[in-house]
Amino acid sequence: MSASSEASAVAAARDDTEYVTFRVADQWLGIPVVTVQEVLTAERIARVPLAPAEVAGFLNLRGQIVSAIDLRARMGLPPRDKDQRFMNVVVRDRDELFSFLVDEVGDVQTVGAEGLERPPVTLDPRWRQVCDGVVRRKTDLLVSVNAVKLLNLGDPAV
Repeated sequence: MSASSEASAVAAARDDTEYVTFRVADQWLGIPVVTVQEVLTAERIARVPLAPAEVAGFLNLRGQIVSAIDLRARMGLPPRDKDQRFMNVVVRDRDELFSFLVDEVGDVQTVGAEGLERPPVTLDPRWRQVCDGVVRRKTDLLVSVNAVKLLNLGDPAV
């Protein structure tokens, strides 16, 4: 491999983004791996009285209090069945931890810069606010979401 093609390969690798993929209802979403602190199975969540519907409550993660956000409620989707299991995708925003409650966690997927397409204009406005792009896969679409925008959905300052 010549020096110029090796440099091109290194540059292209830098343009690749790895996504933690997860499903909420029937939609697969992805958040860049660098944003995700960890993925957990269902944890006991303490409900918070008078909290907004999307705040499922708090969970204790090795002594740290983590706000649990139900992505179904956050994104205007129907609630999961009471007996349906969920998983937690834990992200950090500044100095605080948040857990996104999701239905299923998939694989880590690497996406090149050319693989991320602009969100369709027909995308629901709520989804459009948090969507960085869409990746076409063999059998479905992966919606790339911005975790900070997802946490601040509806906040006009973000």
